[in-house]
Amino acid sequence: MTQKQFTAMLVEKTGEKQYARSIVTRSVDDLPAGDLLVRVRYSSLNYKDALSATGRPGVTKNYPHTPGIDAAGEVVECGSGTFAPGEPVIVTGFDLGMNTAGGYGQYIRVPSAWAVGLPAGLSLRESMIVGTAGFTAALSVWKLATTGVKPGAGDILVTGATGGVGSIAVAILAKAGYRVVAATGKAAEKDYLLSLGATEIISRDEVLAGSDRPMMKERWAGVVDVAGGETLVAAIKSTRYGGVVTCCGLVASPDLTMNVFPFILRGVSLLGIDSVQCPMETRRQVWTRLAGEWKPARLERAVTEVPLEALEEKIHGILKGEVRGRVLVRL
Repeated sequence: MTQKQFTAMLVEKTGEKQYARSIVTRSVDDLPAGDLLVRVRYSSLNYKDALSATGRPGVTKNYPHTPGIDAAGEVVECGSGTFAPGEPVIVTGFDLGMNTAGGYGQYIRVPSAWAVGLPAGLSLRESMIVGTAGFTAALSVWKLATTGVKPGAGDILVTGATGGVGSIAVAILAKAGYRVVAATGKAAEKDYLLSLGATEIISRDEVLAGSDRPMMKERWAGVVDVAGGETLVAAIKSTRYGGVVTCCGLVASPDLTMNVFPFILRGVSLLGIDSVQCPMETRRQVWTRLAGEWKPARLERAVTEVPLEALEEKIHGILKGEVRGRVLVRL
């Protein structure tokens, strides 16, 4: 029997560029239209969630709103018949947590086409340690692998390596047999990154050294970049002939100011990573990999678990770059 009342975070606009967050009781009847009702057990905190929760432009248009672009739980009702009641599912991407009430509530109602059945080998909890950040990292590895960058090809650079995407990218790449060079501005996190499987740790300054030149010394067979801006420029300029650079973030800058020499003289490829509108067939394949051969060996080292009521501090922390790894939200 469906519980009519449930707990959720609600973000309300209280003034010009002012937003307040509170934990409230909501009704299932207040949820948006959709043929799939899910009892959420876990969500996670992503950078986009913090933007939505603080009213930053470009994510959520209408308030009051419940953020949470990730959700994992059991099906309560499925009008399409795609899933059976009680079946565990993962919902990430599409409009969840953006303008559709998201995973920071104990229930969500969405189109069943947004959900993926939980693959064997992953628990609901583990799926949200991975979450959108980890799924994005896995999509980046998928792009590298399917474009010919195989284990043994050379060093793979991961920028922003202590963040959510970066941490899981390091762990997946290491599990898949790649030699991982993790770049971070946090020297104190060396042991953490080594524990995830990184072979070498370098500073952000080392990545950027010489980036003012038209081309840099060839070093990387592949790159997983979460930063954008000058970090991405430096990564591209120092990628080896025929190498592949994936881009999935803009925490440093959304701008890319550089020449075309790496592309036309070294045949470097720059590939964009989008986890929001990713086709369902690719989603299923990547989640299956994450439950199997790509499942990070040390997931628990990358996670901090909090109840919904303790999320406020983490929201501010992730915006300041102070969160290490993944934040799991227990509902």
